[in-house]
Amino acid sequence: MLHVRPSPIAGQWYPGRPEQLKKTVDAFLENAAAPEVPGMLIGVVAPHAGHRYSGAVAAHAFRAVIGLKVDTVAVISPMHYPYSAPLLTTGHDAYWTPLGEIPVDGEALAAIQAACETPITPVNEDPEHSLEIELPFLQRALPSFKLIPIMIRNDSASVCEALAQALAAVLQGRRCLLVASSDLSHFYPQGVADKLDSYMLAQVEAFDPLGVLKAEEEEKGFACGKGAIVAVLMAAKLLGAKGVRVVKHATSGDVTGDYSSVVGYGAAIIWK
Repeated sequence: MLHVRPSPIAGQWYPGRPEQLKKTVDAFLENAAAPEVPGMLIGVVAPHAGHRYSGAVAAHAFRAVIGLKVDTVAVISPMHYPYSAPLLTTGHDAYWTPLGEIPVDGEALAAIQAACETPITPVNEDPEHSLEIELPFLQRALPSFKLIPIMIRNDSASVCEALAQALAAVLQGRRCLLVASSDLSHFYPQGVADKLDSYMLAQVEAFDPLGVLKAEEEEKGFACGKGAIVAVLMAAKLLGAKGVRVVKHATSGDVTGDYSSVVGYGAAIIWK
């Protein structure tokens, strides 16, 4: 029997009943414009707030994933909780959502751990939402896949580069998809958030991973999952990616109507 990670957020961050979850995710996907992908899709950037807030934005990235022929999906997210390890992964054999179990690609994950110069530490029953929140979209967009879950606690350039090199070395030649999970600015008025998010997304669209880190260092733009974005952009380049396009930006204010203090969400696609 598989050692399955239970969900700490089903029924809170997204619907806990299978039929309701299918209905809401499918509605997000159907209402999102299908982005034109100039080549072969290799990765996406998607937000990770509760589906009510960021699901419509995330759907613009995952709409491009529908029907993609991949065997493995590497979801790279931040770790918001105070673990001491710089990189973490699951100690479980599978993730659970109301839509079913997703097996972890243990062979690929072990190879990535072996190849990465920065240790990737397994943990059990982690509380992290930012990785799991993407899974129902992947379950509805893809017929089946195995998962490589990696959470970043230390988002320095050296750690992100070590992870990117390991991902690229192991995933080269495989049918894979990279997913970077990140929200943007937090708790600024809408006008300020628009400027900050626009600058950060410009670095993403310029395919400039170090520009993403520099934007936050200079306080010109923010992304709580900047390490995930950086690692995915770096890995995608190593895997032959040629371009990135931002396909949607919105804020929590567009859902709540409160624009005095918002969280920014962006979606992007990466192709080769």
